[in-house]
Amino acid sequence: MTHKTMNQSSQKYQAGFSLAELIIGVGILGILMAVSASQLASFIPSMQLRAAVRELYSNMQSTRLNAVKTNTNWAMVFDPANNRYLVCSDKGPDDSWSSTADNTCPIAVDLTASYKNGVQYGHGNLIGNNSASSPPGAFPADNVSFNNNVLSFSPLGISNSGYVYLQNQKQTPLYAIGTLSSGAINIVKWAGGSWKR
Repeated sequence: MTHKTMNQSSQKYQAGFSLAELIIGVGILGILMAVSASQLASFIPSMQLRAAVRELYSNMQSTRLNAVKTNTNWAMVFDPANNRYLVCSDKGPDDSWSSTADNTCPIAVDLTASYKNGVQYGHGNLIGNNSASSPPGAFPADNVSFNNNVLSFSPLGISNSGYVYLQNQKQTPLYAIGTLSSGAINIVKWAGGSWKR
């Protein structure tokens, strides 16, 4: 059996990149990162608004469940002037949900502190809500249509009806989160001419 031996020097080859190739590769990577960072920055306000909407919806659901579970009235008090809302389990001695100083409120959500990029009560640049689908009626001045800015749930899970309107600094998209008198909770989004679930 014949065995050929190769010269070791003939097997040597150059591995790696030249300096020019490395500079070009780093430049392309830098451009891609800059483009993706700017794209991500444009999506952040919308992502934070959706997160705020989901949290508000979740807090409405838990407020309703707590009212049924404890067989007592629970409420959410909306405070647009301070860009926050409270989940309250007791009205306190004054027997009023609206005056929150003596309420028992296990949850307080400050939209400004919790969500950057301008998540706040608002209805964007829409002039009026003339849509045939829900939520009906004109936009309230403070963007909360619940009476006295209070959503209350009875031990049966029944509530007063109304909506809360949220927007971000871009004022789009616009969401309305609300309840029907049956206690059903829904989220709708303004889709350029009508509200969509």
